[in-house]
Amino acid sequence: MATTTSAISRDGLVAFVKRACPTCTLIEPQMQAAARAVPGFRAVTQDDPRFPAGVANIVDDRELDHSWLNGIEATPTLLRFVQGREVERVVGWDREAWRLLTGIPGLGSERPPLRPG
Repeated sequence: MATTTSAISRDGLVAFVKRACPTCTLIEPQMQAAARAVPGFRAVTQDDPRFPAGVANIVDDRELDHSWLNGIEATPTLLRFVQGREVERVVGWDREAWRLLTGIPGLGSERPPLRPG
């Protein structure tokens, strides 16, 4: 795998996702918005390295190494890293929590407020 764990845990937001997850496909536009608005936003995809479309920084995790090292049990999971350490985690789609982590006030207004992964 070309990307190392340090690339995952550097400062910023990381979304662990997979195309086969209905919640992940539902919030693909929100991940695209986060990729545009949040410098260094990364998506770690468990099954399709082209998902989510429109996100430039995608890490291929089909071997699930990054997911295992970060204790990911469900997708989507959004993590915030500060100084290489995880400081916040949201499992599933929680519109308010994603808004707070991304800093995008209207993120997901057209989506349900909560959806499990």
